[in-house]
Amino acid sequence: MHGRAILLTLLMVTMSLSGCFGNEETFEEPEVVIEESPRVFVTDKTGNSVDIQPIEMTFQFSDVGETGKEPSIGVTSSGCIFFIAMEKVMRSCDAGETWEETQDPVQCSPTTSDPYGWVDTITDRVFNVQMIGLETSWICWSDDDGQTWLGNPHDSGTTPINDHIKLATGPWTTAGYGALGQITGSTIYETAVYYCYNKLAGIFCFTSFDGGATFEAGGQIIGLATTNGGLHGAISTAPDGTVYVTPRVETPSVIVSKDNGFTWFERTMGEDVGTPYPRKNSEISTDTESNAYHIWTGGDEGVYMSRSTDSGETWEQESIRISPAGVISTVFPQTDAGDPGRIAVTYLGSENTEMLNESNIDGSPWDGNAHYAPNNATYHLYITYSLNALDDNPIFHTYRVTDDPVQIGSICLNSGDCRDIGGSNRNLLDFNDLHIDSEGRVYVAFADGCTGNCATNNNSSAEDSRDGLGSMYYLAGGPSLLVEYGVLSPIMAAVSEM
Repeated sequence: MHGRAILLTLLMVTMSLSGCFGNEETFEEPEVVIEESPRVFVTDKTGNSVDIQPIEMTFQFSDVGETGKEPSIGVTSSGCIFFIAMEKVMRSCDAGETWEETQDPVQCSPTTSDPYGWVDTITDRVFNVQMIGLETSWICWSDDDGQTWLGNPHDSGTTPINDHIKLATGPWTTAGYGALGQITGSTIYETAVYYCYNKLAGIFCFTSFDGGATFEAGGQIIGLATTNGGLHGAISTAPDGTVYVTPRVETPSVIVSKDNGFTWFERTMGEDVGTPYPRKNSEISTDTESNAYHIWTGGDEGVYMSRSTDSGETWEQESIRISPAGVISTVFPQTDAGDPGRIAVTYLGSENTEMLNESNIDGSPWDGNAHYAPNNATYHLYITYSLNALDDNPIFHTYRVTDDPVQIGSICLNSGDCRDIGGSNRNLLDFNDLHIDSEGRVYVAFADGCTGNCATNNNSSAEDSRDGLGSMYYLAGGPSLLVEYGVLSPIMAAVSEM
């Protein structure tokens, strides 16, 4: 079980406060005991090891207790963590010690096939987006840490496809839609809310002026899904209002708006490393000065980065490797950033170098592509930090935080081409998630495919690894991605006394 990776003992610190929900609370301060021999790497921009001491970090595990395929994670200013996956919104207000379901089946549709969650770090509004069939979505939101919800349906129009739903928020600009309130004198919500999905015709993105209740402005931003990237990744926004959407294409690229989604342009990078096939979406993070970091899995199956220091206008064409050279297969890279140069990246990876060129599940030599991994390949969760990611020669500190595998065998990267080895290997679906809170503490949400006997047996195989348990790691001790908060200590988790 992943809880073994970092053992916790609890020291009680008694303190009486009025909780966010009106209950008396005590605080439990966890003393973190580090695994005796964790897997730690310190590497340069080529993925090779360098003789530099690793950043001292500890990570705490939490079992959400529900199915966690395609999870989203966010943290409000009160410290409540929201983990949204499949049909449930899970909330923990005690640093992951306990979780509870919180959603309104009247205001929010009770069923979904493709959920997405988002926490607006400016307003603390929590969003739960649910896909209802292939024509309609239901967007609901809470302004009181999930105690109450409001919601509205969103009709995707006559074309019967509404997939890969994503939502994000960001600042208004004066270049486009952000000027609407000034021009008309109308009242608009404090932040712009963006909603994107794909149809057969391509990617469609819309902007809401009223906090996500309606989406009247926007439309198609790129062409056919089958030809140039209608399957897209998460929406990212920068402090200067720039918006990024990443299409799933052979040459890494980003679609950018500087006017709140009124107009869009596309930029490419990463031709030196490309992408594999099948492929999953890349992701962009932006720091407090609006520098952008584009993260993706390259053609050699490593995790790579390109940087932009002019709000997406230009990008480096020489890709920087983030994952260690010894991690020869990666999937689901996710990222977030704090102050300039301070970024975190998570991904699933395999160090089974001895299996390269052995027969994969199709009988051909394995090249590290997770989609074709041998039945006994093992994948773990990795978290990488860089505190100088803007330097000419950035350094990356990588921790393998799981002791037992997250997946054994292949990971399906193409929903129409999945294997049937003791059950479909599409059990992890399309993505995980990583976000920081207001203090720059990193939280990672992932689906664990190898639980129970799969995790404890020494001879587990692919057919044993078909779960998708909702799981989380967060930084218990180590450097904040926001300089002002210095080195973070373990969270004193507030536990309500009923």
